Amino acid sequence: MIWLIILLTMFLVISPVIWLKPNPRQKRVGSLRNAAMQTGLKVTLRVPPLHGEKTPMPAYRWPYPPRQPGPDFMLVRDSHAAEALKPFAHDWRWRKEPLRPLPEALEARLKRLLERLPQDALVVESGADALTLWWQESQGFARFSTYLEDFETLRDGLAGRPDDPQVPGPPAF
Repeated sequence: MIWLIILLTMFLVISPVIWLKPNPRQKRVGSLRNAAMQTGLKVTLRVPPLHGEKTPMPAYRWPYPPRQPGPDFMLVRDSHAAEALKPFAHDWRWRKEPLRPLPEALEARLKRLLERLPQDALVVESGADALTLWWQESQGFARFSTYLEDFETLRDGLAGRPDDPQVPGPPAF
């Protein structure tokens, strides 16, 4: 009987430790976020700019250089967009278009990138301070790293092209 009480007590002490141990997905996401932050990305958990969404979602942000703000726009995957929104690329719609049209080379690069993103990438947003990808982190860093160069090149091309006409942008390509 004493052995049974000892085993039960040990189980009660050990079980919370087992519950605190991260599961395989948590380990994968943690290493993905750490690797992404080492490349200069800022990773945050915030409520996404989707209608009716209240649950925080990971936002991977490529900051624009200081004093080179980017344009304001938002693209939403069709699965989370209203039919009334203007289509942009396959499976993506404008929720907010930039006031100044994007140069053809940047628009083509953006379209190619959108076609490659995983299905859980729901929003690509640009504001004055950063280019942001909202997604559910379905891939590991090895696969995610294949998008880094495209996002960085896109960010560099968008930098200095604010929607505010008072702030001059770089010359067109």
